[in-house]
Amino acid sequence: MSGWLRIAGLGPGSEALVTPEVMAVLAEATDVVGYIPYVARVAERPGLTLHASDNRVEIDRSCHALEMAAEGRRVVVVSSGDPGVFAMASAVFEAVEAGPKSWRDLDIQVLPGITAMLAAAARAGAPLGHDFCCINLSDNLKPWPLIERRLRLAAQADFAMAFYNPRSKSRPEGFEKTLQILREECEPERLILFARAVSRPDEALRIAQLADATPDMADMQTVVLVGSSRTRIIERDGTPIVYTPRFTPE
Repeated sequence: MSGWLRIAGLGPGSEALVTPEVMAVLAEATDVVGYIPYVARVAERPGLTLHASDNRVEIDRSCHALEMAAEGRRVVVVSSGDPGVFAMASAVFEAVEAGPKSWRDLDIQVLPGITAMLAAAARAGAPLGHDFCCINLSDNLKPWPLIERRLRLAAQADFAMAFYNPRSKSRPEGFEKTLQILREECEPERLILFARAVSRPDEALRIAQLADATPDMADMQTVVLVGSSRTRIIERDGTPIVYTPRFTPE
């Protein structure tokens, strides 16, 4: 079987943050499959067909990619950030598990990318420098009570936290609830970084204390990083540095 499937992360936005491995596989591909704005980031060229589709059709998109790979085509499924972090890698493997047995014999590889979470942390300093967790605040694929339980337990365990999909037009109340939960579990001085469009021309970073944070500080292009109780800020000219020490006293 000559075809193959690669599930690739395009990073947070800047071409400079796309890995050489991903660039090389895109140069070999016959077909690129993905969500419309992510496929738009792939340059057109002779011999390459771009298959862009709308959001929330991840399984259909995965099946289409697997079918083309089974026909002998060289297919890349693209995601922003890293494909294994709330993205297409899991969807493709769901399709493999439910699909024809022959799909399990395909040459499938996941190519990592730089996540918005890690790009935002690097811009700020090292807010994820000690133990941290990552939570998707969208309740499209899991119930809100589960999200709330995870938020409370993570705050009680004093993790630094990264939030994806904090607030959309269809569910503006979710991030307001999140802030309320944090206020019930954390001190008002807890540091929060709002990082919007990291590595893109319209990038914007904002650092606030929990007491001053408001829901409208986040949207679907924002990744939110919440420090632990140990997270510190170093004031200086220009953008301050936010970091979490590597140690916790006994």
